[in-house]
Amino acid sequence: MAKGPNEKKGAKIFKTKCSQCHTVEEGGAHKQGPNLYGFFGRQSGQADGYSYSAANKKSGIIWGEDTLFEYLENPKKYIKGTKMVFAGLKKPADRNDLIAYLKKSCSA
Repeated sequence: MAKGPNEKKGAKIFKTKCSQCHTVEEGGAHKQGPNLYGFFGRQSGQADGYSYSAANKKSGIIWGEDTLFEYLENPKKYIKGTKMVFAGLKKPADRNDLIAYLKKSCSA
């Protein structure tokens, strides 16, 4: 029987693959990438004070589990012209674990 997403594994993935460019806490700083607090259910390119690529702002994507699952596999393919320089997470389980972590840590 397959287990559901593992938030602890997701936290580890965030720390090793995402935290050099992103923060998750409320009021956290923008780094090379935007602070991710509150991004679930929000349209891409909307965090105040962060300079997004035109491609990201114009994409019209609403961030949720489905859109994140696709985006995190290959960001440059999903939003052509994004300035995110992350190659992506190829394993579906890794993406689900990361999404579970983000959902908890980026929500009010």
